[in-house]
Amino acid sequence: MMTFEAVVAALRDAVPFVRTLGLEYLEVTPERAVLRLPDNEAHHNHVAGPHAGAMFTLAESASGAVVIGSFADQMARATPLAARAEIRYTKLAMGPVLAEATLGRPRAEVVAELDAGQRPEFPVHVALRTEDGTPTGEMTIFWTLRPNRV
Repeated sequence: MMTFEAVVAALRDAVPFVRTLGLEYLEVTPERAVLRLPDNEAHHNHVAGPHAGAMFTLAESASGAVVIGSFADQMARATPLAARAEIRYTKLAMGPVLAEATLGRPRAEVVAELDAGQRPEFPVHVALRTEDGTPTGEMTIFWTLRPNRV
């Protein structure tokens, strides 16, 4: 299993936009990932909160982190890809925002489908909230593990 530091380094190297937004990785495990979007005026919208695009990127990045945390041992034979996403903004976020991502299906089911030669698809649920715990949105990203060509 990859260490927290290895997952974070791999994601920062593979996804330059993570560095552009200054996303901070607070936790990455096979069960969940928590990322933080710092409050940066350059990333604000017209009402001085984080831009919807920055929040989308935060949520999608958290989902990708939990996917890598869960399936790092499968990367030699499959590539994780986000297939589609749905986001709901529920309250204006002000200041730093946290995203907590969790897998929506058991890991064992996804790996069993991959073992059977299928291209599994699975949801990752993300809760968005301010640092004081106020919910500001939610997102579901559907990921797939595309078998690598040999």
